[in-house]
Amino acid sequence: MCTCNTATAAEDALMDVDYVPYRMRIDKVTAETPDVKTFKLVFENEEQGEAFTFKAGQFGLYSIFGYGEATFCVASSPTRKGYIECSIKCAGRVTQAFHQLNEGDIVGFRGPYGNCFPVEEMKGKNVVFVGGGIGLAPVRSVIWNVLDRREEFGDITICYGARTVADLVYKDELKQWDARDDVKTIFTVDPGGETPDWTGQVGFVPTVLGEADIPAENTVCVLCGPPIMIKFSLPVLTATHGLSKENVFTTLENRMKCGIGKCGRCNVGNLYVCKDGPVFRCSQLEELPPEF
Repeated sequence: MCTCNTATAAEDALMDVDYVPYRMRIDKVTAETPDVKTFKLVFENEEQGEAFTFKAGQFGLYSIFGYGEATFCVASSPTRKGYIECSIKCAGRVTQAFHQLNEGDIVGFRGPYGNCFPVEEMKGKNVVFVGGGIGLAPVRSVIWNVLDRREEFGDITICYGARTVADLVYKDELKQWDARDDVKTIFTVDPGGETPDWTGQVGFVPTVLGEADIPAENTVCVLCGPPIMIKFSLPVLTATHGLSKENVFTTLENRMKCGIGKCGRCNVGNLYVCKDGPVFRCSQLEELPPEF
């Protein structure tokens, strides 16, 4: 008689559900930059759409049937019901296929996975958002989450930069944020990336961030962007401005594949980014092998 441990049929069925994508219809496609598009996705099954919830900072696996799937954050806010958005940079097989799709086409989505930014913990505090390039996507989710509940938070600062003016994403929303009286905005492009009509700053995000007026007391920060930007922005926030390392949050989104801790591809130290992250405190990063 076999005495080995085997999964029951019910357990097998439950595991299978983790891999079954929702069927999503592309409701809108927005060209953000020459190589980045934002896709607004609605559930083909309306009941699934009504029941679906997620938290800011979580991610999913987006798929094109016949091509494969790729990991991206949910770029929209959980306060906006009935749809999700993802912003995809054209870089490989799946992302190139995504960029060929049109409104009305069907794609797959499975998720949400991972942990989230502690929005409830941020209530009553000043919030600083720092983003670089396409790294504004996960930050955008938290920004709108907070702005939709504006009265629950203190001062809000949004610092965002890209290599060039053409590489800035969510340009219409940048204008909306800049026009608000209850938000402080700092927009910058790298030296040489400005245009004659650019009215923002010129400089690398860590440098511009270092010159900004950011109080350390009662302040939390959400930071996401290219690894090199995160690497040099973290000491600016903690050493220059004096924010507690417990109050600076960033994401590790590289290398995730299965999304549920089975493939081991995203293992860092004793953690799996897809299950224990992708959101980490700066203090947690110091205990992990260097990722930036």
